[in-house]
Amino acid sequence: MLRILGIDCGSRITGYGVIESDGRSQRAVAYGAIRVPAGPDLGKRLCVVAEGIGQVLEAWEPDEAAVEDVFTGLNVRSALVLAHVRGVAMMCAAKAGLCVASYTAAQVKGSVSGHGSAGKEQVRLMVRTLLGVREEIRPLDASDALAVAYCHANLRNSRRGRG
Repeated sequence: MLRILGIDCGSRITGYGVIESDGRSQRAVAYGAIRVPAGPDLGKRLCVVAEGIGQVLEAWEPDEAAVEDVFTGLNVRSALVLAHVRGVAMMCAAKAGLCVASYTAAQVKGSVSGHGSAGKEQVRLMVRTLLGVREEIRPLDASDALAVAYCHANLRNSRRGRG
């Protein structure tokens, strides 16, 4: 059983989702969010993200990790902050010895909904269905992170099937 950590990076809320995959089916194991306090000190905010991801890595011991690419349609300042958060997330996972994959938003949305332009609510609904989560997943960042992990499991498995 492979355990995958999905991370949805955000400047205020970074979602995480842990799933298990046997190569044919996946199920949610844990999910939640790392909430970053507002403030001008980006370094301190990045430390909060690093500490939170470190706690998730320690608690759930994933085998692999996946993150979503930075959406370039944002303004430059927002994209730079997200790139910093994403870099911290990738560094934490790599430091823990994990391979870290990266997927576009369209790939992630397409893997759970069948089309790359799905809205956040549709992603959450599909993630609940696909991963067998009974309760409402909150915040949306957590369902996005589970979608990233699900995307990784599916694309990883399809690549292996090709040989």
